[in-house]
Amino acid sequence: MTKLPCFHETDAYRSLNTINSPEDLKRFKPSELQQIADECRSYLIDVIAENGGHFASSLGVVELTVAMHYVFDSPKDKFIWDVGHQAYIHKILTGRRDLMHTNRRFNGLAGFPKIHESRHDAFGTGHASTSISAAAGMAAARDLEGGNEKIIAVIGDGSMTGGMAFEAMNHLGDLKSDVLVILNDNQMAISPSTGGLRDYLINISLNKTYNKLRQFVWNSLSLINNDVGDAAKTAIHKIEDGIKASLTPGAFFEALGFRYFGPIDGHNMDQLVKAMKEMQALPHPKLLHVITKKGKGFLPAEQNQSAWHAHSGGFDRTTGESLKPSQKKSPPKYQEIFGEALTEIATNDRKIVGITAAMPSGTSLDIFQKAHPRRFYDVGIAEQHAVSFAAGLAAHGYKPVCAIYSTFLQRAYDQLIHDVALQNQHVIFAIDRAGLVGEDGPTHHGSFDLSYLHPVPNMVIMAPKDGQELRDMLYTALEHHHGPSAIRYPRGQAAAMELRKEFKAIAIGKGEIIREGNDIAILAIGSMVGHALQAAEILEAKGIDPLVANMRFVKPLDTQLLDTIASSHEKIVVIEENSVIGGLGSGIGDALQKKGMKNKVFKIGLPDQFVTHGSMNELYSMLGLDRNGLAETVIKIYNGSSNAVNDSAQTMIRTERLA
Repeated sequence: MTKLPCFHETDAYRSLNTINSPEDLKRFKPSELQQIADECRSYLIDVIAENGGHFASSLGVVELTVAMHYVFDSPKDKFIWDVGHQAYIHKILTGRRDLMHTNRRFNGLAGFPKIHESRHDAFGTGHASTSISAAAGMAAARDLEGGNEKIIAVIGDGSMTGGMAFEAMNHLGDLKSDVLVILNDNQMAISPSTGGLRDYLINISLNKTYNKLRQFVWNSLSLINNDVGDAAKTAIHKIEDGIKASLTPGAFFEALGFRYFGPIDGHNMDQLVKAMKEMQALPHPKLLHVITKKGKGFLPAEQNQSAWHAHSGGFDRTTGESLKPSQKKSPPKYQEIFGEALTEIATNDRKIVGITAAMPSGTSLDIFQKAHPRRFYDVGIAEQHAVSFAAGLAAHGYKPVCAIYSTFLQRAYDQLIHDVALQNQHVIFAIDRAGLVGEDGPTHHGSFDLSYLHPVPNMVIMAPKDGQELRDMLYTALEHHHGPSAIRYPRGQAAAMELRKEFKAIAIGKGEIIREGNDIAILAIGSMVGHALQAAEILEAKGIDPLVANMRFVKPLDTQLLDTIASSHEKIVVIEENSVIGGLGSGIGDALQKKGMKNKVFKIGLPDQFVTHGSMNELYSMLGLDRNGLAETVIKIYNGSSNAVNDSAQTMIRTERLA
């Protein structure tokens, strides 16, 4: 990682290099703010070109962020950034400019707002549609305490597809609290936004009649600051209200109890500052609708916003061309293997449908979409609806596959239990990004899915060790099982191997021994099977002969295989890339205890802590889940080291390496 040149070494950021806090920004004249915005945008491009990170979203809110910090008084006034990957400019302006090269790096800045990182990060975010609820809670606390700080929630139109946003707005309208919601309307989440609200907003932003009338009203409203009589003010507001009712979504938002303003150009600094200053004095819920362009100021991102949502870095800041040396073709990603397998199976099964919650490219369901467009559904950022929608399809004989990230499926837990499992519906959950996800950090790690699925009746829970097993598990769930099932698989590339074209069913609840050994048993699942085999090579070199089993299923558990292993191995080590609480290790311990067996079970997995961000290799090493860490732990267990195990819980958690 190369640190960018210090600010004093270049004249490119002449204004920005004097801003170390929002107070510094306020010293500038309004006419100078666009120059600061331009420098922020240029610096952000430099940072991402060098080090990577979320990109297009922050480029789209540069002017908006500068205007917010110029008008409002952070940290007294509270900014809540929905999702949060658009908050890079906010970080640059709040004392973290010189640390941006550490963004998303191990022990560096988080890629999202984080309350323990800065007093300017009023609320930690990472999941969509939460900002207005948090703002409502903060406003209620302020009102109870008699405070006067302003609460501002910035939410994208993609996040507005989440029902939680409207639940919060409905409540805020009832509370009548002073909250400003800024709707950042760019018709994009990670992929293009979907749904009726999206179409509604687009139609308004493109309505020529409205835009002409809006400009008239906007100019008229500016007179209110002068000596205009009450009658004139009333007339102007009536004109404004009439336009809202007939041509804008203002009627919709005002029905929820919000005063609606806009839409205005989210890249027009003068208009943004003027609007925010005028709304400061309004003591009730209001919504400012701004039109922005995701990727603004970087042509490749403007032209391909989905591809440039985030970038790993190492590209030319002008052309966007990669500066990294060309490499051999990499093995396919688990997501791609899933998307292609589902598409193949669906070709011969017309009952299969694919469902995503605003992540067609992220889950590779876009492959399925191209081949079977009539059987593809993007429901927007609405995981709860996605799961109940799938249950409805299954109730009519279809085979819905919900491809949802592990951390986002948490949002639909009640629907999973009540609408799917309780009714034993044939819904398949393709749980993407299971386990650690690297630089996105604790808001996106899939640390809990084995644990939260484990106690749900009727669920079949499986995890593939490689790409071929993923294909076969998907085929098994679709064609050889009737009922709910979940397949969890990690982010990134599968092991390099030639994938078999034909599909083979896997016996439900059956694991396999993939390395015979006499000294100690290692039972692994999913991504940890490969790590266990690598650790076994180290152990063998040190004179320890381990058995390695690929358990494949957490539920139903292969108790027959477990009995066989337990009868010949006193010590059993269970390895999983999931919380050690409630996952595979817990299931194995419970099964052995139920039978009265006295084997010692040692659980190795993710600790009872939220794991920080960093590269996958750094996180695996920190947690002792890499080949060396696993081998070291197994050696301690084999030798009976008192430091290897928490005897009371019979667990092994490598907390000593956690920051």
